[in-house]
Amino acid sequence: MKKGKPEPKIDEKKLLEYAKTVIETEASAVKGLIPFLNSSFVRACKTLASCKGRIVTTGMGKAGIIAQKISATLASTGLPSLFLHPAEALHGDLGRVVEGDVVLMLSNSGMTEEILKLIQPVKRAGAVIISITSDKSSLLAQSSDISLSIGTVTEACPLGFAPSASTAAMLALGDALALAILNMRIERGDFSIEEYAQYHPAGAIGRRLLKVTDVMRKGDAAPVLPESATVEEAILSITKARAGAAVLVDEQGRLAGIFTDGDLRRYIRAGNRNISTDRISDFMTRNPKYVTSDALAAEALSILKKFSIGELPVVDSEMRPIGVVNLKDISGIEFS
Repeated sequence: MKKGKPEPKIDEKKLLEYAKTVIETEASAVKGLIPFLNSSFVRACKTLASCKGRIVTTGMGKAGIIAQKISATLASTGLPSLFLHPAEALHGDLGRVVEGDVVLMLSNSGMTEEILKLIQPVKRAGAVIISITSDKSSLLAQSSDISLSIGTVTEACPLGFAPSASTAAMLALGDALALAILNMRIERGDFSIEEYAQYHPAGAIGRRLLKVTDVMRKGDAAPVLPESATVEEAILSITKARAGAAVLVDEQGRLAGIFTDGDLRRYIRAGNRNISTDRISDFMTRNPKYVTSDALAAEALSILKKFSIGELPVVDSEMRPIGVVNLKDISGIEFS
């Protein structure tokens, strides 16, 4: 605003009414996609799901931004994907497209110059083209192996030009593709929540899906001794591992008990002890709390806090110890 120019008066009611109109217009455009979910959509899902290469998304301007988001959603659900800027593609980046790839091209008009120039080079590379446009009769739609339509969309922009409702519809259709494929893979057992977690190792999603095997101490850091061992042997193993406890097993190698620093303090307070001859089995905590190897780290933390303990043995399906979850290792992780 120029210096000295009075601040324009804002009609707040009118402003909110127009904002409501924008949202209603975009919502209408998204809902208007439903009649276009037909056999072409099914073919597109099958083609993307069976892609042997990568799913390459591309679009110019605002459509390009939507293409980037669709690519990110596909990648986050385990389908290798990358975004290719159409202008950069025409200057060398087209080498990223190879035989076996599927290229998802976004253009509202279906006549975007940079996108049209990609059609023949992409086909020569041996890739399949799926397009998303508003015009099924456009050159892009007609040149695609599979064409999807968002229908005729009225933009929410007061001038009728700025991409708004059309990009909302493209984004919704892209999400429908990615998530319909994900649902199909889950139902046939090709994808699990554990696999999803692998693609989200950081942030709240990754933390909620961490397993105890991802955070437990194992090997030399998690001492395991036979219950016939002496107290001295247990103390030495705990000290060497810089651990807070030693896990004890029976003759079959199954969990028999745990010897913690608390058990050690009680042992010392009792007096008249001989650490070199006293058997750990007489002083260990029998039937300790434990978790199985397929448990979530959040579950282990809950047990540790509930029972005010510092170490939790992790066992396999045969009750054989494979590690220890230490409270200090996971107490700082926010699982919620």
